[in-house]
Amino acid sequence: MIQDLKDNYGHIFEKELLNEINQVGIYKDVPEGFKMIEIGDYLRSIPLLISGAIKILREDNDGDELLLYFLEKGDTCAMSLSCCIGHTKSEIRAIAETKATLIMIPIQKMEEWSGKYKSWRSFVFESYQNRLNEMFSTIDSIAFLKMDERLLNYLKEKSRISKQQIIYNTHQEIAYELHTSRVVISRLLKKLESLGKIELHRSHILIKNL
Repeated sequence: MIQDLKDNYGHIFEKELLNEINQVGIYKDVPEGFKMIEIGDYLRSIPLLISGAIKILREDNDGDELLLYFLEKGDTCAMSLSCCIGHTKSEIRAIAETKATLIMIPIQKMEEWSGKYKSWRSFVFESYQNRLNEMFSTIDSIAFLKMDERLLNYLKEKSRISKQQIIYNTHQEIAYELHTSRVVISRLLKKLESLGKIELHRSHILIKNL
């Protein structure tokens, strides 16, 4: 585990902190689609992402989901940090977008390391700033972009995160994450296909020229 830590966080954390993380952290492999955090959960640890990607979603009063942002290797979840610090229930859902490897850090170490290691404080503040910027981008997308532009950006991001040209989400799953209807998504996907940007197949979407 220490080598994974050095590879992903060695440029951020000093040797002493890396050693502490190695001592108290719990190494965890999760499969694609695994639900790591559910809305209403009390969190007992925070994740440091070693590999893979995790999507963070919010749910409205009708139970519809909205994709907020993705976490990638070297990241942690600012929403998880907030819940741990405030001892409040989670307001987000976290699902493994791809197979992922994480190190789970006990919440009691957060305050201890904030006072002990400058690098940890900087990492936490930077994580808050990065996730805030990503949520601003999501809000801007909802407020200012047409649905076809949002769908295009979504497909590009999914392809980038998975590092492949095939997207296995159904039209309904995409509609959930973009907070719209399946009919709208199906219509826009057919439009993208007619433009030669994608190919629609029964079980997947092939990205051609986005």
